[in-house]
Amino acid sequence: MLSSLPFKFIFFFIIFFGTLFSISSQHWLAIWGGLELNMIGFLPILVYEKTTWESESAVKYFIVQALGSSLLILGRLWSYNSRLSWEIMRPIDINYSRMAAISFGLIIKLGIAPFHIWVPSVIAGLPWGSCILLATWQKVAPLILLFIILNLLETRTFTLLVLLGGSLSAIIGGIGGINQTQIRALIAYSSIGHMGWLFTGILGGFLPFCTYLCIYITISLCLFFRLWQDDLKTHVYFSSLKNTQEKKAGVLVSLLSLGGLPPILGFTSKLIIIIRTIYLSIWSGLFILILGSLISLYYYLVLFFNLFSSKRNFSYKDSLVDDSWLIKRRIFINLLGGLGILSVMVIAF
Repeated sequence: MLSSLPFKFIFFFIIFFGTLFSISSQHWLAIWGGLELNMIGFLPILVYEKTTWESESAVKYFIVQALGSSLLILGRLWSYNSRLSWEIMRPIDINYSRMAAISFGLIIKLGIAPFHIWVPSVIAGLPWGSCILLATWQKVAPLILLFIILNLLETRTFTLLVLLGGSLSAIIGGIGGINQTQIRALIAYSSIGHMGWLFTGILGGFLPFCTYLCIYITISLCLFFRLWQDDLKTHVYFSSLKNTQEKKAGVLVSLLSLGGLPPILGFTSKLIIIIRTIYLSIWSGLFILILGSLISLYYYLVLFFNLFSSKRNFSYKDSLVDDSWLIKRRIFINLLGGLGILSVMVIAF
């Protein structure tokens, strides 16, 4: 696995340093450089097993990220030509063609609809370790930068753009996951759907947006590490989950939490976005978001029936490995976290 990768700590350091350097910079040139450092550190991790699928996914990922970075630096150079400044904090003259180039560059990097085509094909060919990074940490810097950029736009234009991208991502993420036979592709469409919720969460301000992002990363890590441990690839292999029913319950809770089933942790994050959207009276976008989430919950329930309709299958050697306390901790985090946030919201509102 990753332990066989030479200089792995250097690559991981470059990934985390590039993200932190990008989101903490006040100049667009430094932001662009941080994103490029992040991509350079991530590419060797994508191809560490040197399989054909990994190489193909790495090439696709590189082309897409290079295109997004090109649009970002093009829009900023265009603006620099008129303002002679790389500052991000000073008000930028609102030229929609320049702002569109920067915004679309970040949207392409995130895989938000309608620029989502690359996400399922890239994730489908990657090992679980690379999937964890791609679905969680690699989204942090572009999302925060997109939040800053879109808040510079005029209110009406900003709202329409966010609603269009968020609603389209939520409905595509829901419909695309139906009838998927590969677990990685299904999780890729789930990621697209959650990007729609995160994109819409920009309307509610930084706190709801950041809360949803943190909860999504927490749930994804619980699910990915469990699937990575058993190396599951298709629905059929869900029956190969080893040991007790507690492990199956751990995967089930993580899946239903991603789907937003109340009162689990994933529901509270979506409830925060729903409350902020109701407060802003954006009913059409809210309806499409909920519809996409319900469709996603449908194929999570399909996984549930596939998981618990299979026979219990484990050997004596497998039964000696008892990590049930890890499963109980994941279930505890989801349930207690969801109920805790829900209680705070009830008291606050």
